[in-house]
Amino acid sequence: MIGIGFVLTVVFLKYKPMYKVSISGSEIGYIQNKEALEEKVKEAILQKEEKNVDTIDIKNGPRYELKLVDKTIEPKEKEMIANLEKDLDVAITYKYYEIASNQEIMALVNTMEEAEKLVNQVKDENQNKELNLSIVEKYTEKEEEVNTNNLEVAKNNIQTKMNEMSNKQQEQKDKKENQITEVNGIKLACKPVSGIISSRYGVSSNIRSSNHTGLDIASPSGTPIKVVADGTVTQASYKGSYGNLVKVDHGNGLETWYAHTSKMYVKVGQKVKAGEVIAAVGSTGNSTGSHLHLEIRIQGKHVNPQKYLY
Repeated sequence: MIGIGFVLTVVFLKYKPMYKVSISGSEIGYIQNKEALEEKVKEAILQKEEKNVDTIDIKNGPRYELKLVDKTIEPKEKEMIANLEKDLDVAITYKYYEIASNQEIMALVNTMEEAEKLVNQVKDENQNKELNLSIVEKYTEKEEEVNTNNLEVAKNNIQTKMNEMSNKQQEQKDKKENQITEVNGIKLACKPVSGIISSRYGVSSNIRSSNHTGLDIASPSGTPIKVVADGTVTQASYKGSYGNLVKVDHGNGLETWYAHTSKMYVKVGQKVKAGEVIAAVGSTGNSTGSHLHLEIRIQGKHVNPQKYLY
């Protein structure tokens, strides 16, 4: 026992335990703390990388083998770190923040703080506009996807895209409003009134004996009602639940009805042109409020006006 203790004492006086570090089968040196080495490698990689690095994952790390080595051997950390940086299989995950509106990307920035500051600035400068800006945290392993901007550039990008979206929406709105639809060869040139649809075609209600045969458009009393196409007035009188009703025959079996009017400006037999004011919105007959009840009839059968208007 004394002999074994003496031998161990001599061994530990001359040698110390260290890890032999190898990468791809080649020895690159010795280290006492393997976890500390890997952390220093990550720190070295992080210092060389641009901002936005979120995590660093060493996929095929170095191999460690515990050895007793001469006490005079000192770890050469700098050389080892340089070798590991060069030969390790490292996966870097980048993080950035995307500012979007209705799923369209408006700008990319580096931090949540920048994103929140930018969104608040844009909202403050566009208080009269309805904005739907969202912040999304994004991750990628492709450095080229992290195409972030400084705040001033990002704000200009957002404003430019907002203007483009606004112009596009206005163009679509104008196109829809100016769009001429056709029914049985008859062109419908305009909407009779502007307003909110308060009751759609085909719905049932306790104020009616059958499903809704037209489309109700809520609008203030007295609002001018325009005829949707050229035609001849076939009725301009009170008709039961319809109240004051104007009917216009457009030919080819197409007829439009305008009900619940407060005033009627046309007479039976009168020729009218598309866009001409023929009546005013009201609440006569079986009505729960000021609105236009519009019907479109083809060969005497009512159809859904929303297929052609609104």
